[in-house]
Amino acid sequence: MIKVENLSYGFPAKDLYKDISFTLEADTHAAVIGSNGTGKSTLANIIMNPDDYLYDGKVIKDENCRVGYASQFSTRDKLSDRTVFDFLSQRFMENQEKIAAVCEEMATAEDMDEVFGRYQALLDLNEAMDGDNYESNIRKQLYIVGMTELEETKLSDISGGEYKILQIMREMLLTPNVLILDEPDVFLDFANLNSLCKLINEYKGTMMVITHNRYLLNHCFNKILHIENCDLQEYDGCYSEYRCAQLNEKLEIKIKSIEDEEEIQRTEEMVEILRDRATLMVNPTIGRSVNAKQTQLDRLLARQIKAPFIEVREPQIVLPDVETGEERPVLTISDYKVSYDKNLLEDVNFELMAGEKVAIVGANGTGKTTLVRDILNGCNPSIKIDENVKVACLSQLQGETMEFDRTVYQVMQDADFGGETAIKAHLAKYCLEWVDINQKVGELSVGEQNLLQLAMVSKSDADMLVLDEPSSHLDIYAQMALEKAISEYKGTVLLVSHDFYLIANCADYVLFIEDNTIRRMRARTFRKMVYDKYFDSSYLELDRKKQELETDIAIAFKKNRLETVRKLLNQLMAL
Repeated sequence: MIKVENLSYGFPAKDLYKDISFTLEADTHAAVIGSNGTGKSTLANIIMNPDDYLYDGKVIKDENCRVGYASQFSTRDKLSDRTVFDFLSQRFMENQEKIAAVCEEMATAEDMDEVFGRYQALLDLNEAMDGDNYESNIRKQLYIVGMTELEETKLSDISGGEYKILQIMREMLLTPNVLILDEPDVFLDFANLNSLCKLINEYKGTMMVITHNRYLLNHCFNKILHIENCDLQEYDGCYSEYRCAQLNEKLEIKIKSIEDEEEIQRTEEMVEILRDRATLMVNPTIGRSVNAKQTQLDRLLARQIKAPFIEVREPQIVLPDVETGEERPVLTISDYKVSYDKNLLEDVNFELMAGEKVAIVGANGTGKTTLVRDILNGCNPSIKIDENVKVACLSQLQGETMEFDRTVYQVMQDADFGGETAIKAHLAKYCLEWVDINQKVGELSVGEQNLLQLAMVSKSDADMLVLDEPSSHLDIYAQMALEKAISEYKGTVLLVSHDFYLIANCADYVLFIEDNTIRRMRARTFRKMVYDKYFDSSYLELDRKKQELETDIAIAFKKNRLETVRKLLNQLMAL
């Protein structure tokens, strides 16, 4: 369907790809993964609109290839008084209206060939979209994702997560030859994530999906496209198989590296001996030997370059170093309520104690972000924060906490990060070493903006963090680094998230939104509820074991215990 050959592209301050190649065959479901800022969304844009970019190489599409696209940003339709069914059927209706208009035009047209050509093109499009059966196809899709009861519901009355699923569904119904989804899972609750998983697996066409979601990666794809350090690795198989292959390759490279280091040491010693001899006597044979050994040493050193997909770029996320002090309530909420056209939250009462890490969890559209904003604004009489507590926040809407029209250098200098050298060193810790500090914040990728927010939080002395969807748009390794940082942080955390792994690994307990109010729930009870209601408990247990094994493998690699790595890797492959 699509073939990319020797593609090279970049910006003045940063190269994204150097001679990358891959193929998207018919019916392939490919996941695009890679560190934040490696150019995943840009690659999707180049495939969709190649004429808008100046690149080297080729992007080859089949002659009749139609590419569909759903953005990572979910913008509510302006005509929100339309029903869900009207929204999904809009493009089918528009095409049928065009067909009817061309039929009327035929009665008076002078150039019948031109009109008939347009008529045939519209008929071909209607057939490609299965337009004659669009009503039954829409209802089938709604049934698959459990949204049948929303058919006659107005768009204004559905949640943001439901709307995002409907946007993806609308693109799928048009049956493009290739469908590109850019981070379709961001901000989705557990129910909508499950719906998305079903939609992807039921889709019969070719897909290219940019995602960092571990659940989707383990359930939905038969091809992996991994972008890292300007290169791309193409792997036919699921993500788990690819990850095992990566680690196995790393083991072989590590073994070879140790052998090379020993050979380099021997060669360096031999070069020094030959040089000493050459200084004592003039002998052309010794001179040639020195040059030959030096050439051999240069080749060995060059071969030590790390493969771009083997060494993981994991950011060093560090949260403020604070002490919790005495046990006391740092946040008290009494009789809080939120209502717009309808009640979202009411009778909300809870206390957050110093040092606690608590997750607020609920379906899309239940008022979580509104509650967070009211906490931060400090204007609601139902919300009280201890006057001695210093609060820092990270928002899912980066524009609320950072000024997009200012440069990275300006916002970091204002936060007292020091001069240019210190700022660049700090950015490097967060895997943002490629960022031009004179670049505007709004020009960074969304994942890079999130990492920049975390870097800014690290500089504060806040003993309470309010984190609204902090793992959104972060790559897998940044997500894991964030989990570790939150676990090690000694201050208080109020976390709003749909990321099951982040909640399960970091929260002391959960504040669960249900029936328009919030109730406290033990973390263990929450995990069991999620297992039973949304996911396969055997999968989650299996995935937990895989993560533990990968952690043990990483530790063994650092200690050069390669035989231990091999044994653990065999266990991982068996799982």
